[in-house]
Amino acid sequence: MNLAMPAATTLAAAALSAAAADGVVLWPSGETELRAQPDSALVMSADGAAEVRTGVEAAFPGVRMDFLAGERDLSSYGSVVVSVSNITDRAEKVQLSVKGETVQGQTPGGSVNLAPHAAGELRVDLKNMPWALDAPLELVGMRGFPKAPGQGSTFDLRRVCSFHIFLKQDGNPGGFAVRGVAVSDDGAEQKILPAATFLPFVDRYGQFAHDDWPGKVHGDADLAAAREAEDAWLAANAEGPARDLDQYGGWAGGPQLAATGFFRTEKVNGKWWFVDPEGHLFFSHGVNAVATGAATGYSFRENYFSHLPPKDDPDFGEFWSVQDRPAAHGFYRDSAHVPFALFDFAKANARRKYGPDWKTQCAERAHARMRAWGLNTIACWSDLSIREMRRTPYTAKFNTRGPAIEGSTGWWGKLRDPFAPAFAESCHAGVAEVAATSGDDPWCVGWFVDNELSWGSDDFEIGRAVLRSPAAQPAKVATRGLLEEKYGAVEALNAAWGTGYASWDAFLAATDVPDETRSGADLAAIHRAVVAQYFRTVRDAIKSVAPHRLYLGCRIAWGRAVVYEECSRYADVVSVNAYGFPPMRDLPPAAEDRPMLSGEFHFGALDRGMFHTGLVATRDQDERADCYRAYVGACLDHPRYVGTHWFQWMDQALTGRPDGENYQVGFVSVADSPYPELVQAARDVAATMYRRRFECK
Repeated sequence: MNLAMPAATTLAAAALSAAAADGVVLWPSGETELRAQPDSALVMSADGAAEVRTGVEAAFPGVRMDFLAGERDLSSYGSVVVSVSNITDRAEKVQLSVKGETVQGQTPGGSVNLAPHAAGELRVDLKNMPWALDAPLELVGMRGFPKAPGQGSTFDLRRVCSFHIFLKQDGNPGGFAVRGVAVSDDGAEQKILPAATFLPFVDRYGQFAHDDWPGKVHGDADLAAAREAEDAWLAANAEGPARDLDQYGGWAGGPQLAATGFFRTEKVNGKWWFVDPEGHLFFSHGVNAVATGAATGYSFRENYFSHLPPKDDPDFGEFWSVQDRPAAHGFYRDSAHVPFALFDFAKANARRKYGPDWKTQCAERAHARMRAWGLNTIACWSDLSIREMRRTPYTAKFNTRGPAIEGSTGWWGKLRDPFAPAFAESCHAGVAEVAATSGDDPWCVGWFVDNELSWGSDDFEIGRAVLRSPAAQPAKVATRGLLEEKYGAVEALNAAWGTGYASWDAFLAATDVPDETRSGADLAAIHRAVVAQYFRTVRDAIKSVAPHRLYLGCRIAWGRAVVYEECSRYADVVSVNAYGFPPMRDLPPAAEDRPMLSGEFHFGALDRGMFHTGLVATRDQDERADCYRAYVGACLDHPRYVGTHWFQWMDQALTGRPDGENYQVGFVSVADSPYPELVQAARDVAATMYRRRFECK
């Protein structure tokens, strides 16, 4: 469907913000037109908005704004704003991606979450990094870093062809309206740095050497001064922003419920809650990876670093290490680069700041900071020695093991086969290991098992993976039993699927996927059977050893309704790694009513010397803090959410962890400098969170 718009701009321009209206309106105008994307219908409403209705077939249905001249130079502009509204009865996440003539990574983009029938602005910085190089320079091992315009996968704002405004397919019809698109001079400005003198670009503290910002450490004296100033602040704020709390951080000023000596869940006045060991309502306001450390690869890029201590240095040599296995992703995934040396600037900075006893000092300070900042849960990936001090509630985690389903794929690896005896054995071994340190500990909120498993993008994917697997695959053997029970003779299966298996053994030996228009219902049943077996096996292992311990689920990042439905049947809490703003994920109608927990979320900005915002970008630290308040606030107002766990305690290394992630997502920098804006946001939330949740209708 192709829809060209008249040249008049007054109608949509009136709907844009003042900032965008001061720039240039791109649509409606004589230089652009809107075109419907696949599985999308585009019509004009009476008030001049372009209404887009989307179906359930295309992955990214929506609308495309094309420049009639083919492309447009937008390099002189700082930001783009799209005025949009939700025209449906369900929440929608409207997204924007700016495109050029070739497929490019790191394209400018963003999103806005809209409540039913709500209006908003989708605002995106066009320049997604404060720095650019004046000539190409090969840099590796980082998800984000300065580049020359048009270098490699860097987006070239001089040759913009289109804006894609879309929804991500979630299996439901959707819709939104576009009321105007404009570019503005505001937004991030780029400093052009000479490539010839860019190396080295990392200073002795692991910071970006070629710029300055508030809180940057310039010498050891800055570390000492920061420690002294924070000591005074922590002493003055030791009790935290709320005073009516018990030792666990539960709401002592609220209702008194049954005290069991362990954390549990209960629905109170229509809302789910954790209940702490003393019987007080508890909302898990936590942070992941509470630890000191941000190791980064040194080998094969030694010229990035201006100063590193010798490996035999008596004070700093311990912060060198060697990794002898490839990373999951990134530069160091190549076996040619293994083994490789790493250096940990965060630990070195802690040694400089706190002295030889830095480990104990950092652990003590972590608890003091959390109490003062209003945080009450040491969440996943955190240092065991910090958790075992038993001053702040914590979560624990173990991973399942066993053979993979050979036909499966996924970002973090293949899905384990829950029908394999070794899988159940690994569950019992994992339970035994985690129970040794937290099984009877009242400070332990509960146990996560695994993280961001690969459940597939539709309801058939695991079924396909099982059929693609060899005959001895335990899930495939179980599938044969499921199908034999349904069809009896293999001839009946052949009649249903249009296949020609000579026997059930031939079915096991085959590795092709039959016509999905005929086998789809069975593929979906296989998919569900595998998912259910996973959650059931894990649940049984946990409850056989620790029936009082909460099973917090598997931190779902991807997965359709069936995953949530089966998780809700077996887990005590459905945990989701829900990046975005605000959290829009809920349980499908067929799921059991269970509490939910946001296991990971974050926002990042590039105004403090880092190269990548992480998964959700903000303009600066102030907006980052505002997004934190809004995200946690939305969870507090939601009847199912019982907690939010920020990812993570400390920024990742400027030059990336081994898999390349170099995100500005910490409460503190690698120089151990807290971000005051984010700290204040956490305190603001904590000051009122119990009354807000308890009293919210």
